[in-house]
This record gives sequence, structure tokens and C-alpha cells, in this order.
Amino acid sequence: MKCFKNATVYVEGEGLKKTTVCFDEKIQKISRCADKRAEVIELPENAIVLPGFVDQHIHGAGGADAMDGTLQEISTIANTVVQEGTTTFLATTMTQSPENIKKALSSVKEYRENHPETGAYVAGVHLEGPFIAAAHKGAQPLEYVKNPDAKQFDEYYQASGNSIRIVTLAPETDGADELIAHLKALGVVASIGHTGAKFADIEKAVALGASNVTHTYNAQTGLHHREAGVVGAAMMLDELNCEMIADTIHVSVPAMRLLVKNKPADKLSLITDAMRAKGMTDGVYDLGGQMVHVKGDEARLADGTLAGSVLRMNRALQNTVEKVGVPFTQAVDYATINPARMLKLDEQIGSIKVGKSADFTVINENYDVLMTVRAGKVVYQA
Repeated sequence: MKCFKNATVYVEGEGLKKTTVCFDEKIQKISRCADKRAEVIELPENAIVLPGFVDQHIHGAGGADAMDGTLQEISTIANTVVQEGTTTFLATTMTQSPENIKKALSSVKEYRENHPETGAYVAGVHLEGPFIAAAHKGAQPLEYVKNPDAKQFDEYYQASGNSIRIVTLAPETDGADELIAHLKALGVVASIGHTGAKFADIEKAVALGASNVTHTYNAQTGLHHREAGVVGAAMMLDELNCEMIADTIHVSVPAMRLLVKNKPADKLSLITDAMRAKGMTDGVYDLGGQMVHVKGDEARLADGTLAGSVLRMNRALQNTVEKVGVPFTQAVDYATINPARMLKLDEQIGSIKVGKSADFTVINENYDVLMTVRAGKVVYQA
């Protein structure tokens, strides 16, 4: 048994409070710890204990990418993201050849079956592509873009060990209706992204079961007074959860404020959409066979197209509070319980509550990560 004693903790349903949290693999008690033998984890006075962050859309970090297709690369990502407080993530693939996608999915399957105790937990896969619109491919390679295909998805699903949890697709393309309905039947999230869809297309997709918008604003039709598009639908339809890359590069601060203002507090998720250069120095990196130039906080193809990010989740949280003006605990929900709920994992993770997994991110007033705990085990300490 371990405990955070008399710490500032964000407790589900109670907000920030001074309390003691006792835990082993799961949270056992919140208040006073009756077991005097419990190991006290000492924290500085300025520490704040939060639920572990959940990143439902991340491609890579630490020089590794989910598409590399090896156990070592998945491990590198998992052990890098804990440094920013992420305890659960979806290994996100991208548009590539079926062979390369299956190789990546198989590596995630094998990694999960090994149940590694270090690093963040890989909850499954976000399949971003190939079922997207060519005109809105963003940094995805055009030659491998294809229409949604339920049969092809089933092959990917099998290769992943049935661990695909989100599929990004363009709902206006041929085959999308069938795939959305198929995903709903399987309990997989159909996410609207890389799309030229109109408002009516989104309404239809939601009726069929689509429930998420991939990196809202990016690689999709914007809001126009004669056609509300994907962005208008994202803001107007409460059924849709919206991903947001809060780096102030992919989405401007006013645009973030507009999205926050128009979404219910439980329908927005912070993501990093990070690529392999996260945590690395400036330079040129590979993304699906394309060269990405990374300088400072930006990652772009040679033509200037944004190619993922190098955003850390703790900085996404900081930007959301300090620049967008979202109340602290609401912003924390964007990075924890909201994505956990999207992935149907909210009974196990996403908040600090007795019975849930002992997943914690400990930060200071500058949003620096001091410690990350996953399933009761300290997996990172600054």
C-alpha cells in the first residue's frame, strides 16, 4: 500500500481538496489511511495530484512512431509519454499500404499481450486512415487513400487483436455509411475526419453512429454562412465529442475559445496528435515516408502542411487554462475523464475515485510533471 498524504488532489465529484489517497494497483481509500504501514510518497507543498492523462490520438514520441511496427518502438512511445503525465494512450496509425498498417497493428497486439508494467498503458489503436478524403488528406500519403471498406476494416481489426477503438473516416465517401454502422455494432468509435463533408453528411453520420470529430478544425470543411460544414456540425451537435490540439498552432486561441464555448463540458478531449519528434531536438523526421521539418513547436512537410505536433499533454492543459481561459478542473477533465468516457474506459480510469486504477499525474503550479503513477507503480519521476 502507498499513499499521498495530505496532498492537494482532484477528487471526482469533490474538486481540488487536501486529502490522503491510499492505493495499491487500485485506489483503496480517499481521506485517511488506516494502514500505518503504507508507504508515504513525499510530495512538495506545491504539488497537485491529478488523474493520469489519456491521449486518444498520438502517433509517436521519443523518435518512435506507431507505424514503425516493432515492439521496441511502441515501448519507446509508452515510456516517453509518461514524462508528460500520460498514463493511457491509443497508438495512432496513418494512411499507408495495407501491409504496413497490418504490421503496425500486429505490433500493438503483441505489445498489449505482453502486459508491460513500465510506461503508459496502450489501450488500443486509433486507425487514422486510409478511409479518408483525398482532398483533405493533410499529411497523409495520397497513394494509399481509399474509400471506407468494412471488409478491409475487419482484416485490420483482426490484426490488432480486436483492439481498434477509434476509426477516422470521411463520411461523404462511398462505403462510409456501411462502415459507420458496422463500427457502431462492434462498439468502435467512428470519428469524422480528413473530410470534405457538408453539414447534412455529418447529421447522417451521427444518425448512423458517428460520435467523434478528429482534430477539430484541421483537415475538414470549415464554418461558412451558407454551409456550416464539419466545424459547424461539431459545434452544433452535442452527440459529437471533439478532439482539440491545444498547441495554438493547429488551432488559434480564439478558435479554441469558440469551440469550448459551443461544446458541453463533457464533449471535448485534448489530444496531442504528436509525431516521433516529440521529446527530440529540431531536425528532419519521417512520417509515413514523408519528410517532416521540425522547428520549435512546429512540425511541417516541405510544402508547409502541418504534420502532427510535438505537443506534450501537460502543455496542452496549460494552454487550455492560461490562454483559452477554461477553469482548471474542467480543462483537466478534457485530458482525463472525457477521453476515458469516449473509449468506454471511464469505469477504470479517468478520475480519482475509490476502485479505479491508481493512475496519477502529479504537477506543480507551472504544469511541470513531477511524477507519473500507473496502476500504483511510479513510472516516471522528475
